[in-house]
Amino acid sequence: MYRKPITTPQSSMFSSLVDIIDQQHPLVLLGDKIDWHRFEESFSRHYSQRMGKPAKPIRLMVSLLILKQLRNLSDENIVLHWSENLYFQYFSGCMVFTPGLPCSATELVEFRKRIGSEGMELIFKESIRVNDQDSNDDTLSVDTTVQEKNITYPTDTKLHQKIIKKCVGIARKEGIVLRQSYRFTLKRLNVLLRFQHTKKGSAQARKARKKIKTIAGRLQRELCRKLDTAALERYQHQLNIYHKVLQQKRSDRNKIYSLHEPEVKCYTKGKEHKKFEFGSKASILVTQSSGVIVGALNFNENIHDSKTLVPVLEQYERLMDRKPKEVYADRGYRGPKQVSNVAIKVPVPNKDLTKSQRKKHSRRAAIEPVISHLKFDYRLVRNFLKGSVGDSMNLLLSAAAFNFKRVMNLWRTEAIHSWQLLLIIQRAVYGIFMPQKLKMTF
Repeated sequence: MYRKPITTPQSSMFSSLVDIIDQQHPLVLLGDKIDWHRFEESFSRHYSQRMGKPAKPIRLMVSLLILKQLRNLSDENIVLHWSENLYFQYFSGCMVFTPGLPCSATELVEFRKRIGSEGMELIFKESIRVNDQDSNDDTLSVDTTVQEKNITYPTDTKLHQKIIKKCVGIARKEGIVLRQSYRFTLKRLNVLLRFQHTKKGSAQARKARKKIKTIAGRLQRELCRKLDTAALERYQHQLNIYHKVLQQKRSDRNKIYSLHEPEVKCYTKGKEHKKFEFGSKASILVTQSSGVIVGALNFNENIHDSKTLVPVLEQYERLMDRKPKEVYADRGYRGPKQVSNVAIKVPVPNKDLTKSQRKKHSRRAAIEPVISHLKFDYRLVRNFLKGSVGDSMNLLLSAAAFNFKRVMNLWRTEAIHSWQLLLIIQRAVYGIFMPQKLKMTF
């Protein structure tokens, strides 16, 4: 059930957070600048007005999502850190210190499902608005990266072993007696796989891998025969995935690399330290002059970089209500010179380029550290959210956290400069009349 936000601060016998914390802290300034009322208006339609238990405040849940990405924490850890941090609680709209947990970690999962990708895009749009005039640059840089999924390095034998484990679990859950569980046979075969890189053990390991695949196929077919009609409908999607994994070959396209994340694709980016990356493709738009992220769109297909331009530019027009003037890209975008009436600038050998154009081409490389910060500081290096919807949510939240942190760093820099200026003035005014001991304190 939807709970209306409290507009007036409640009086308390304890000290208010306003009296304790530093009012110039960047997190305090950010909490005062974000338009929380916009989230209340947009997300209240996802709640029932009469039925159910009163929900947690929308500002609290949105702030937890933002803080989770800002501090690079998991759902469990952000809930624990919130109960210990005064600034986190003020950012969430609390007036007094609350020693208990704000919610359970699973409530964040349900809130993400409730608002969906559209809600995450609204948070991302607010992060652009907070940066004021810095986000109004019409010259953009674009690049793509891979958002890796939380899966292990896939091999065929590993997938076959997981199919065997899943089939045995389904049979145990449905009360089906299998002809053979192959428990001790798999132990013996796994021992042979340990010596697959030795001279004498490679042939035995090859036979063991073939035997494991045969066992997985037997169990999958036996389940299809023995499950009743109702149970077969429940597990039909899983059994179809198992069948496709068993039938796929090395050279096939659209292979399945993970049983719990079948949407994962394999990307070859040409990196020396990592030849293959498994996840989804993310397209990033950044302003050249200020470095504000103004576009972030996820793709679950293995497509060429130039084909990602139209959707990400449509997202930019939807968020900013205008079209960019020109977009600078690397040579991976070779092909279209104009998309949606927007000039696409790809570096080519040309001596007639002006000095400003050369500078903009050089400035395009500044998007690389932005992507690096997104990955290693704002939870884009490994996505723990499930499904293709989770890919889009994680990318939008990471981009929003980057924009929020950018404006927080600007406020922190301004505070340091103002303090240094005040110190210089004090030294100039009082330096002549102050004793030597007091001068030491400055």
